[in-house]
Amino acid sequence: MTLSLILACLWALVANVIAMFPSKRDHWPAAYGLIAVGVPLLGYVTWENGPWVGLLVLAAGASMLRWPVYHFWRWLRRRFGGEGPAEP
Repeated sequence: MTLSLILACLWALVANVIAMFPSKRDHWPAAYGLIAVGVPLLGYVTWENGPWVGLLVLAAGASMLRWPVYHFWRWLRRRFGGEGPAEP
């Protein structure tokens, strides 16, 4: 197993441990930290292991950080007109 995959597994372990602790702010500060570390790590995994493994790690990370992904998706739809034309 490559160093990048070991680091990605460690990232997933840390994300799961963080999720076990109670939080008054719904873990948003921890999510920002995980994203800040995860994006370069995803690039490293993709560079070292290829795009298919990178896509698998991306899917695993998105499943763990589903609420930031969901809110980002909603923001994109609002920003770029995800709703169709208005009915008369």
